[in-house]
Amino acid sequence: MLLIIGTIRLPAGKLEEARPVMERMISGSRAEDGCLEYSYARDVLDAGLIRVTEVWRDRAALDAHFRSPHIAEWRSSWPALGIGERNLVLYEAGEPTPT
Repeated sequence: MLLIIGTIRLPAGKLEEARPVMERMISGSRAEDGCLEYSYARDVLDAGLIRVTEVWRDRAALDAHFRSPHIAEWRSSWPALGIGERNLVLYEAGEPTPT
């Protein structure tokens, strides 16, 4: 299992403009084979900070995701939305264990 955890930053005033393209990215990603979780969350204390959480079954699923049309659309929207800072980290994890 692969986890991608991190943040992206956009100007706080661009959030409503970004919402439709973010929704398409989330919906498209969640529909992909091998996507176990995909979410964006606005930070409570920093309006321009979006927290990203992704969980993928394996590398093949993640590689297919990187070739998807919705990720191409999302990436092409970054300049107009002012998205510049991205801090995403990929982790390999074992099977989930209840705590």
